[in-house]
Amino acid sequence: MSNLPASGRQLRSCVTATGELQLTLVDVPVEAPGEGQVVVRVEASPINPSDLGLLLGLADLDTARSVGDDQSPAIVADIPEQILPHLGARFDQSMPVGNEGGGVVVAAGSGGAAQALLGKTVGILGGAMYGEYRTLSVAQCLPMNEGVTSRESASCFVNPLTALGMVETMRQEGFKALIHTAAASNLGQMLQKICLADEVPLINIVRKPEQAALLRGIGAVHVCDSSEPNFAQDLKQAILETGAYLAFDATGGGTLANQILQAMEAAANESEAEYSRYGSTQHKQVYIYGGLERSATTLTRSYGMQWGVGGWLLTPFLQKIGRERAGELRQRVADEIRTTFASDYAKEISLTEALDLDILRAYAQQATGQKYLINPSLS
Repeated sequence: MSNLPASGRQLRSCVTATGELQLTLVDVPVEAPGEGQVVVRVEASPINPSDLGLLLGLADLDTARSVGDDQSPAIVADIPEQILPHLGARFDQSMPVGNEGGGVVVAAGSGGAAQALLGKTVGILGGAMYGEYRTLSVAQCLPMNEGVTSRESASCFVNPLTALGMVETMRQEGFKALIHTAAASNLGQMLQKICLADEVPLINIVRKPEQAALLRGIGAVHVCDSSEPNFAQDLKQAILETGAYLAFDATGGGTLANQILQAMEAAANESEAEYSRYGSTQHKQVYIYGGLERSATTLTRSYGMQWGVGGWLLTPFLQKIGRERAGELRQRVADEIRTTFASDYAKEISLTEALDLDILRAYAQQATGQKYLINPSLS
């Protein structure tokens, strides 16, 4: 442990009470590991949509400007007045960013489990991953199989466990098939591979023909393009064929959840023998798990009374299923990290490059197939 550096660089985000976003690189102490803890040298951490919310604070990036220098890069941007009141809980707090990552254990505290990880490559979860070093408990680490790199293990928690959690939720709630939006995403491709392996019917909703082609290329059977004029009819037909009355929506805002419920109801009514003024007896459920669309969620009730719209989040789900089942899901991720749960990245950047204006604006777009990876060990 004497070889541990005293400090390491870390990316920080601060929203001021005066309405300014401040992104900076700071030196923070490297905490020595306690009992059951390890220190990981972080070598890869993805920029997920869930990270961007904390990192960028809903700032207007058209106002972003660089205020630092090559040695101490910094960016500031203005936050729209109508959004600022919703961020009051984080005013004037310098906050670390990065939900997950991959790296090598360089120090370990007492205890057999911690010592067994020394020198191992691990996937890690627990925040503050956009930094050179991270001290965490053994439970926050997922040991990788021999030969797996930090880059390969960087996205082993959020997307893989979310995709597995969708299928697990389907089973727990008595459904037999799924609908997924923004389906050509990294997560969506993982979900399609899981459903193929587990023989679960899946309806993929995309918004571009090339996204539909991508999914069909990995074996997708049901792909509906929301930009097509016959989208509603295609979706209804796919629901009739699969029995998918459970959907996970990554967009959040707009009318897509409403369109899905309408298609579910249309399919259910076509399947039922008798008319009811209360709508079909089939329960229809949409879970919103993302916020790619920032406008209000619009629901025009036209799907009977057996329906629900709610939120879904990974951490409460893992707590609900318990440590043993969560451990089984984690092990599946580790075993299939190079196949089912493999992630592709458009660009690997350093901490300094993450505060380059042009690069920041590029990864903030959250474009399909343009996922960025931060490697804090790059100079």
